[in-house]
Amino acid sequence: MTIGIRELSRNTKIMDSYDYLEIEDKKTHEKKGLLISPKYADEFKELLDKKIKDEKQTKIDKIMQFTGIANGEFTNLTKQEIKRIKSQRYLND
Repeated sequence: MTIGIRELSRNTKIMDSYDYLEIEDKKTHEKKGLLISPKYADEFKELLDKKIKDEKQTKIDKIMQFTGIANGEFTNLTKQEIKRIKSQRYLND
């Protein structure tokens, strides 16, 4: 169900009747948020955490392919150790 912010502030018990509510600005019809019933909150939070983690990992993977680390050669090394190894490599070449 879609409701306005004013409707929600006037009647907070409306949440008892629905599993989720979409909140929108009635004037501009712009979506402002989503309220989820407490019985689904933990499940939704886990789903959202997983999605955020996957998106972050995707961004990291894209960055890593340009830094030469994507091949797993520098996995579990600190930034200082990677710099030292790279500088030794380039100085010896």
